[in-house]
Amino acid sequence: MTDLRHYDVIVSPSITEKSTMASDQNQVIFNVARTATKPEIKAAVEALFGVKVKAVNTLLRKGKVKRFRGIMGRQRDVKKAVVTLADGQSIDVSTGL
Repeated sequence: MTDLRHYDVIVSPSITEKSTMASDQNQVIFNVARTATKPEIKAAVEALFGVKVKAVNTLLRKGKVKRFRGIMGRQRDVKKAVVTLADGQSIDVSTGL
């Protein structure tokens, strides 16, 4: 049985051109909670997807200033995790949880 806190750690998979290219190096990119730590992210991915994680790298993308209907606004800061899987492991992010 998976812990419900794991669902709070991983927000969504990041599906971009760059993340698709990273899958060739056995890496998967997730948007994660701002307060999530590397050990929490590793535990959540291993529990939810049933894979062995080799490494977790995180980055904090600062929100951009954008204009919407002439009004200046700011996007949220987003924390991403680049999860490197052990050899022979894979995650199909298109299926969801």
